[in-house]
Amino acid sequence: MGNHLIAPSILAADFGNLKADLEMVNSSEADWFHIDVMDGVFVPNISFGMPVLKEISKHTKKPLDVHLMIVKPQRYIKTFADLGSNILTVHYEACNHLHRTIQEIKNNGMKAGVAINPHTNVDLLSEIISDIDLVCLMSVNPGFGGQSFIEATYKKVSRLKQIITNANSTCKIEIDGGVSDKNAKKLLETGADVLVAGNHVFKSDNPTEPIAKLKNL
Repeated sequence: MGNHLIAPSILAADFGNLKADLEMVNSSEADWFHIDVMDGVFVPNISFGMPVLKEISKHTKKPLDVHLMIVKPQRYIKTFADLGSNILTVHYEACNHLHRTIQEIKNNGMKAGVAINPHTNVDLLSEIISDIDLVCLMSVNPGFGGQSFIEATYKKVSRLKQIITNANSTCKIEIDGGVSDKNAKKLLETGADVLVAGNHVFKSDNPTEPIAKLKNL
């Protein structure tokens, strides 16, 4: 496989010692930092906002993959661009005018991603698949870390890969939620390109090891 990317989820990091965890990811084989921004409305949890992201961006040497789990994300596109986001992902379920939002993300110099919740059909993305750089498939119900992986995700990855191939798109498939060494290989074989890993990395005694193992599958 070899070309896949690993994006440790900072939501699972030690917030009392955040700089050390960011430096660990910098020195590891990880490719991106995955940053979950939650508003307590779109998902039943509040994570962190602009001031924390501003500090995170000062200490990161790899691309910031920012996942907005918020209502009306179009209000903040320029703000997140100014904070140093490289990839900005919005939820299909949170956007009434998704195409416009995607264009605005790109106009602000970022790569555009669209996330979908576990119950959302991937076929709904067929009309925009050529316009986006990333699809983030939620493989747990969004809002909290540490949840169990939803097995139906494999089927969704396979179908989404078909849609991408049929459209001659270069869009990447990102898996977010419950990723570990138990399912990573099968996800990659099914068509995933980017693996987001939270607890599997940060709850390890030596977090660079699970990152290296995921990277070298």
